[in-house]
Amino acid sequence: METTYIGKPVLRNEDERLLTGQALFTDDVHLPGMLHVAFVRGEYAHARILKVDASAARRRPGVIAVFTAEDLGSYWKPGPLLVPPPPIERLVFNQRTQVPLAKDKLRHYGEAVAAIVAESRYLAEDAIADVIVEVEPLDAVVDLEKALDPGAPLIHEGLNSNLAAHVIQEKGDYHSVFPGADVVIKKRLLYDRGTAAAMENRGVVAQWDAASQQLTVWDTTQAPIPIRNGLARMLGLSESQVRVVAPFIGGGFGPKIMMFYPEEVLIPWIAMQLKRPVKWIEDRWENFFATTQERGQVHEAEIALSADGRILGVKDVFLHDTGAYDPYGLTVPINSQCTLLGPYSVPNYYSEFKAVFTNKPIVTPYRGAGRQHGVFVMERLLDFAAKELNIDRAEIRRKNYLSPEDFPHNHQIIYQDFAPLVYDSGNYSPALDKALEMIGYEKFIREEQPRLRVEGKHAGIGIVSYVEGTGIGPYEGARVTVEASGKVCLATGVGTQGQGHFTAFAQVVAEQLGVDVKDIRVVTGDTREFNWGTGTFASRGAVVAGNACHAAARMVRGKILRLAGEIFQTPEEDLILEGGRVYPRNAPQKALSLGELAARANPLRGAVKPGTEPGLEATAYFGPERGCTASGVHALILEVDPLTMMVEIQRYVVVHDCGRVINPMILEGQIHGGVAQGIGNAFYEQLVFAPNGQLLNASFMDYLLPTASEVPNVENAHVETPSPLNPLGVKGAGEAGAIPTGALFAQAIEDALREYDLEICEIPLSPNRLFELVKERVPQNIEVTLATNEH
Repeated sequence: METTYIGKPVLRNEDERLLTGQALFTDDVHLPGMLHVAFVRGEYAHARILKVDASAARRRPGVIAVFTAEDLGSYWKPGPLLVPPPPIERLVFNQRTQVPLAKDKLRHYGEAVAAIVAESRYLAEDAIADVIVEVEPLDAVVDLEKALDPGAPLIHEGLNSNLAAHVIQEKGDYHSVFPGADVVIKKRLLYDRGTAAAMENRGVVAQWDAASQQLTVWDTTQAPIPIRNGLARMLGLSESQVRVVAPFIGGGFGPKIMMFYPEEVLIPWIAMQLKRPVKWIEDRWENFFATTQERGQVHEAEIALSADGRILGVKDVFLHDTGAYDPYGLTVPINSQCTLLGPYSVPNYYSEFKAVFTNKPIVTPYRGAGRQHGVFVMERLLDFAAKELNIDRAEIRRKNYLSPEDFPHNHQIIYQDFAPLVYDSGNYSPALDKALEMIGYEKFIREEQPRLRVEGKHAGIGIVSYVEGTGIGPYEGARVTVEASGKVCLATGVGTQGQGHFTAFAQVVAEQLGVDVKDIRVVTGDTREFNWGTGTFASRGAVVAGNACHAAARMVRGKILRLAGEIFQTPEEDLILEGGRVYPRNAPQKALSLGELAARANPLRGAVKPGTEPGLEATAYFGPERGCTASGVHALILEVDPLTMMVEIQRYVVVHDCGRVINPMILEGQIHGGVAQGIGNAFYEQLVFAPNGQLLNASFMDYLLPTASEVPNVENAHVETPSPLNPLGVKGAGEAGAIPTGALFAQAIEDALREYDLEICEIPLSPNRLFELVKERVPQNIEVTLATNEH
């Protein structure tokens, strides 16, 4: 009986190294003669640079060099555009990408002005105060809605406004159905900025070996192969001269897919100039503005419905804050535009957005990558519609779900992967039913909530649906090798940031080769080990790299069976491959180990048949024709303390459909982490900027993260609708926990405080903001009112 590994909660291969301190992170790289870099960063969000005087810093003992923009010579140039805009017909895009060091102008607080290289980080940090940066402060563009005003200060000379992009996508004809709708709901919805706050900040180490003409870079990147290719191009090297290693990474969440950060461009160049290893590790203060952020949008949205609650059409016009530059193109706002449609039948849709330059840090994807905004808009509109039409919240969603017969479903707009937005598969009602059952929806509404209200408690329930576009191309590859020891080596180009790749990929290979998962050595994120690939982002690892692993393992399986068939003189279909051995079905005593077979496949002497390939090894690639669509339902019960407006989550349920599940334990971990970040985004985390563009809460003393006390136990269940777009039938799940949490939170808080008839149209919330919202509905003294209700 051949062993099945896919679908089993196999313990993670990588955890022993992580838990015993044996895993290599970028800051663990220590090389003889290593130098350290600290950056002089601009203290204004918008200012003209008049002069940078680094002479005193260069004289400081222990400082080896100071580099300004002028010192870079021809190496100074704007970075590449990472993601060009998709082929949307009505699209305007103004490309303005970040620079290695600011030269003429500062465009956001903390933009790097100079790099100080010293014998230690302490010396480099001390020398920052020696560098004099003379500037002419300019008015900052901070308010997203005022950035396009005719008199607004221009962030980029050469443009006649702060417009980064203008995009219109449309299906059907919303304006024709709007007049005949029974109900039209119009709302203004806001989603403010947050930061990923990964446990490990960014870092780069570079070593140039002049003798071998080889550059090695250790980088906290989610895309080592594109980083290698870009560095080779910028530095005038061949790709074979550059090795990029993305070791273990303490959380990526999207910002670490950004390329190229100024530090990634500069540290290798400095190492080549000085011919010594160079290290830069971002500190937490820098992380708040030197690493990209996400989520500033303002939506003017409306939904038209029939009297029975069916969606006739949706119109959404929104502003998207892209920050000071737009190197990641339009991925985030296009995700918002497309994900708004959710799991619903929306026959008519008009969506228009303007991406706007502001004097804030750059915006690139962060777990969810714009999907949160779209889900928030649609789910809030449905909540308001349900209330207006007196329809149950769950039922208005069920009424509008696409049915299984509707797939594949073409939404007739373009997605971020440049292809039409086509849902490959889905079956939404079972997930809704499961979530309602698990949370006890009917019982809570009929029995629990009335009882709690009599006791003076303000408890509410929420339930929302969402989709998650996952598994986009272009491709990933994998190489599987059976070694003479009997061990198996799997190499792939994607990096890993805690997703469990070392286990999930091994399970996929073990399924085909009949070996124990622990006998598979997985190598990720090292360009010397694997040469082609794109990176870990957009919930695509299991879908794209996983199917490449599957394809390579099947090819090796075929080689094993062919060779064993020749040796045993047995048809391949009569061979059993299990336990690291292969044998004829009726003669297990003749079994050969895979190690023995690998040795025979690589003879040192003798003739072989023409066309014979040595070894038991294969390389394969997988590229989907388009992304696949995961989906799910979140539900929660929470209680609001009416005196403090603090929120306690009593229960949290997630029912997710990501197709075939490779490892349910790892999947649940992904969902738990996403929910934690979603809760933070909903109620705790908000970046606060002063009118002059200064970030006011750039520390964990002031920027609140949820802790273990605030994050509840997450109850999980899965439904499986396999994707027809890949052999494994899998869909992505990396962002599922975070995407709908804001909308869910808002709905449940409204339910808990229903006597105030709140309409929550913004995220994130906070106790203070809840007080303000309630006070807007109840002008009298809020403390007295609440205390009276309490009794």
